[in-house]
Amino acid sequence: MFKKCTCCGHHWGSREEFLSDPQVKLIGYQVNFDKLDTGYFLFNHLNQRCLTTLAMQTGFFRDLYQGEEYHERLTGTLKCPGHCLHNDNLKSCPVKCDCSFVREVMQIVLKWPKGEAA
Repeated sequence: MFKKCTCCGHHWGSREEFLSDPQVKLIGYQVNFDKLDTGYFLFNHLNQRCLTTLAMQTGFFRDLYQGEEYHERLTGTLKCPGHCLHNDNLKSCPVKCDCSFVREVMQIVLKWPKGEAA
């Protein structure tokens, strides 16, 4: 089992099943600047019996990113647009920063093809 809803008990057998579910929607990102893989992606479970928010560590999705990795944090500099500082900001980031992979993973998740409603 990949994930179980903490409210209604629905479970997803794999990450692909979770991301393909039309009742699962990425709504935010809670950063952990000390260890980026332990930040949280926030998803709403849109099942009408449930409507809860699920948090999943970004590390569960890191392998979706195949691009260049950067090792300098630019948060708080003039180059940084501050996307990571706002939980509901899902935009990609043009800055070559160590946080940028998370922004790209969000774009992959947002564009993930959705299947039929269960």
